[in-house]
Amino acid sequence: MRVSIRDTDALRAVSPMALSAYARNEGWAKTDDYGEHSDVYTADGWPEVIIPRTQRLGDYAEVVSRLIDIFAGTAETDELTLYRDLVTADRDVIRVRAAESDDGTVPVDDGLGMMQGMRDMLMAAACSLKEPRPFYHRAGSNQEASEFLRRVRLGQTEQGSFAITLLTPAIAPPMQPAHDELGQPVFDLGLPIPDPIERQVTRRLAHALDKARHATERTAGGDPDAFFNVVEDGVSANLCSALGILVKSFAVLDIGLVWARTYPVQPRRARDVVSFAQGDAAILQQAAQSLRQRSERGSRPDARLFGFVRRLRRDQQETDGTVTLRAHIDNQVRSVIAELSQTDYERAIGAHKGKAAVIAEGDLERIGQRWHLLNPRISQVIPSEDVDENG
Repeated sequence: MRVSIRDTDALRAVSPMALSAYARNEGWAKTDDYGEHSDVYTADGWPEVIIPRTQRLGDYAEVVSRLIDIFAGTAETDELTLYRDLVTADRDVIRVRAAESDDGTVPVDDGLGMMQGMRDMLMAAACSLKEPRPFYHRAGSNQEASEFLRRVRLGQTEQGSFAITLLTPAIAPPMQPAHDELGQPVFDLGLPIPDPIERQVTRRLAHALDKARHATERTAGGDPDAFFNVVEDGVSANLCSALGILVKSFAVLDIGLVWARTYPVQPRRARDVVSFAQGDAAILQQAAQSLRQRSERGSRPDARLFGFVRRLRRDQQETDGTVTLRAHIDNQVRSVIAELSQTDYERAIGAHKGKAAVIAEGDLERIGQRWHLLNPRISQVIPSEDVDENG
């Protein structure tokens, strides 16, 4: 039976970005403008389509309905499936699927656990973007991560095996520099354009999940340090605990990421999937406990370090910078990495040039094999004539 979507609100939920991204991905190309607010797209062997650039058109819902009918016909699928593809085409989708649930249901406690695990998993990935740690004592206090989570939406459930989806905020197409008549870029400073935060988090999650899966296998094979060695890749006690909650009730659990059509990944692919088995739950929970314990042993809040600036690194497009200090920890000289604000980084440059010592304050934490000073600040610069570097 053919089903057509007629609900105006549902049709208006499909954004112009999603429509144009879908068309381009399926082989249509823009050939001309159509009035002030739309574009003409053509493709060999397929109907010409007119795609709006704005939702402010009075007949926007009708236009979307016609496009869904055309797209469904060329894709040889039903309109409901095509609609679901379109309504998420401008968002990254995190999809957790319980593979053995043939009737599309799970016990209510298991379903609630899946939702909580998915939220905690995404929060852990967001927290690890700037400061990878073995354990986040107060993950919710990370303002950027919390703000991102507030904009994430819970997607529609799916028929068949039980699946829950999370939708990132909409991701706009990457900006391209304008070109002059000779094809040369205008205002191109040669600087890389960073991914939007929505894509940064999902990329981080995909990477951390892959590393966690491999660490689970290596731990099962007898490697006691497998999880500690991938902390800087975004694997934390928080992530492992969330994964343990997710997989403990299901024989197999697939975690998939479907990339927004509006912002293609390179190399181009539609999705990534990582699978965990129920037997992994014990390893993941033990990893979470071990990472938490090591963090507590290696964490020193409100530390005060005396040392010298040995290395400076700052990307051209950034104002903040990263320094490596040679500082005294437990009566031994250690390397400590700190990401400084613009003001403190400038002070660090001056100290390095003048061979001056610095007093750096922050939360000292051992991450993997390295010491990091989190939330750092340079509280004092001590001129070289006032201090002995070996003292």
